[in-house]
Amino acid sequence: MGEADLPAVTAAEQRIHRFPWTLGNFRDSLLAGHDAWLQRENGAVGAAGAVVAFAVMMRAVDEAHLLNISVVPERQRGGLGRALLDFLCDRARQGGMQRMLLEVRSSNPNAIAFYQRFDFVEIGRRRGYYPASTGREDAIVMAKQL
Repeated sequence: MGEADLPAVTAAEQRIHRFPWTLGNFRDSLLAGHDAWLQRENGAVGAAGAVVAFAVMMRAVDEAHLLNISVVPERQRGGLGRALLDFLCDRARQGGMQRMLLEVRSSNPNAIAFYQRFDFVEIGRRRGYYPASTGREDAIVMAKQL
């Protein structure tokens, strides 16, 4: 993912999440040097195909922190998320990371189950971490040994 991809990634993010990342959030991640990947329709290169999935991962010492992993609604449950998470875990391992962390909304049982299938386990909670329609919502912190 590069700067030129950000408008398309941000548009996809707005279709996926009720409280999406902004273009500024993605830009800040790129400027910070975080790993940022995207998948275009039919594996197209450049701006040729629509963005269907993307992820942002931060590395810190020996841990990877999955900041965002998303698949557009019409392509969910088709294996893209699984393939992208496998790819990210492999990249983190190759980079010497010992474990991967992430936060997930406590109200998102499908995402929690998805991560559990990858051997992520709950290691804590962040109270009021996410914005929600009724104020704030807790995040479940999950980790996986790589």
